[in-house]
Amino acid sequence: MSLCLVTGGAGFIGSHLARRLLDDGQQVRVIDNLSTGRRENMADFAAGFEFIHGDICDAETVQRAVAGAEVVFHLAARSSVPRSIDFPVEAHAANATGTLNLLEASRAAGVRRLVYSSSSSAYGDTPVLPKREDMRPQPLSPYAVSKLAAEQYCSVYAQVYGLQTVSLRYFNVFGPKQNPASDYAAVIPAFVTRMARGEKPIVYGDGEQSRDFCYIDNVVQANLLAARAGKVSGEVVNIGCGERTTLNAIIVEINRALGTSLPADYRPARAGDVRHSLADIGEAKRVIGYEPRVMFAEGLKRSIEWYRQQVLSEQSRSAASPPRSSGTESHARGR
Repeated sequence: MSLCLVTGGAGFIGSHLARRLLDDGQQVRVIDNLSTGRRENMADFAAGFEFIHGDICDAETVQRAVAGAEVVFHLAARSSVPRSIDFPVEAHAANATGTLNLLEASRAAGVRRLVYSSSSSAYGDTPVLPKREDMRPQPLSPYAVSKLAAEQYCSVYAQVYGLQTVSLRYFNVFGPKQNPASDYAAVIPAFVTRMARGEKPIVYGDGEQSRDFCYIDNVVQANLLAARAGKVSGEVVNIGCGERTTLNAIIVEINRALGTSLPADYRPARAGDVRHSLADIGEAKRVIGYEPRVMFAEGLKRSIEWYRQQVLSEQSRSAASPPRSSGTESHARGR
């Protein structure tokens, strides 16, 4: 049984990954500063892992976190395009400097491999589809720049220091536990939550922008494959499903599943958002043996049911209280 460090393990993707590692019999340590991660995401495996409440921007804390780890799964990040536009220095510190701290500590500690959660936002808004790893990056936001910079650091540490790294360029990840209660919420949880409450989904743009939505189980599997694959040296691979869906089509499907007929509330497009995104996953198949197991339609079905149950539970708990505004908005991110 090896020790695996999961940075950002209280977050959406990190908590799913940590749970899977524990289920597979691995020893798990999580580091998270809980700025966006939530303790409740770890509630179903609270007794089986070590938790460090700390920040990857603090070098001493990171050194303690990586001690004894064989594999580091690096998911900690400020992962919002519009938030990075509002707070660019914060995005750089968490995503670029934090990753550099982790790479340096991992090198010193003798970590075998670091699996980095990168972002398809690196491609920007180039019209060529699907997106391939050999395309020139054209980031459109501080978030995208910071994630790309960290990806480059991973490649350099593989080439210069021999630390095995794999960077996984996620396309739009979705699924249970993704937080809908934020001005920067990802589109699917925000849509489903609002619509389950009888509220119109908010769309930035005309809704015809499309994304390669990738269900959480596929991303967890990609991380496990990247950790176990043969020797790698700084590779970058796309993680998606190789199919794309428009936001308007998603609203149609959610209405159908919920038995509603709610129209979208269209608002001006946001800076930094790309128009279309689609992954070429051929390189991921070759390098780590990745194949998506849950395609979009099934993933959306599972997600709708999970968020619908969350809304029903919320309504049950607050039945005797005055109604509250959700304050939830959505956008289509390039991740």
